[in-house]
Amino acid sequence: MTPGERAAALEQLAAEVRGCTACRLHRGRTHAVPGEGHPETEVVFVGEGPGQNEDQQGRPFVGAAGGLLTELLELVGWRRDAVFITNVVKCRPPGNRDPEPDEIAACAGFLHRQLEALDPAVVVTLGRYSLGTFMPGAKISTAHGTVRPVDPATGAPSAVAFAMYHPAAAFRQTALKETLVADMANLPQVLLDARKARSTRIEGAGVDAEEGASRPAAGAPPGADLEAEADTPDDATFDAGPAAEPAVPDEQPPLAPATEDAPDDSDRTDQMTLF
Repeated sequence: MTPGERAAALEQLAAEVRGCTACRLHRGRTHAVPGEGHPETEVVFVGEGPGQNEDQQGRPFVGAAGGLLTELLELVGWRRDAVFITNVVKCRPPGNRDPEPDEIAACAGFLHRQLEALDPAVVVTLGRYSLGTFMPGAKISTAHGTVRPVDPATGAPSAVAFAMYHPAAAFRQTALKETLVADMANLPQVLLDARKARSTRIEGAGVDAEEGASRPAAGAPPGADLEAEADTPDDATFDAGPAAEPAVPDEQPPLAPATEDAPDDSDRTDQMTLF
């Protein structure tokens, strides 16, 4: 799939999500929240579902939890607009309740098609409902920070899943911010390993090296039983003290070819390119 085809496929999916009436959640929504990000990224973050702020704006992770996610990305030198962020369900469950199984099932096709279009190397699961989609049977308290190959049936045939707590969990248990920081610090290395694994598979399949060069691939298991992972209100306050210094790997992958929609500062060599 070319970059243009990938972007067009994602926009078509977003339009379908905005008009979807497949489950009861559409009745109370202000806006559906398809997801957003760079169409050429290799890293996709999948949360649980929109909260109140997301429902109002039609964008994922724009409340307090989204602010913490952006902070975590910045700790490893990544920008929010260089990854793709979406949720298991695309409409807000009433009162930020947990999504029901039939609601998750109704949205599963959208998530599958997003992953199919993006073909990521790494899917980062945020919270237990996302974890259950990509690491069935795992518990977030023991799975966080670990890697497992993604079932191709999810739509991401050459990706690994990397488990993390939902950022909102840190607003209920402040010690979890340190866990989130430590796990995020390992994500760049997870991506490097995933790229190497994808390249090996491409070579083993006899695919032209140039054909797979700009979109390389990837990865085995990973955690609290903070069962309520709804978004945190905008007026929440959080202070867990100074964050630990992330251990960004010394090895940096080669920069991907520049594209028309590459970020303005894409010539920076101190930032790992995600697309």
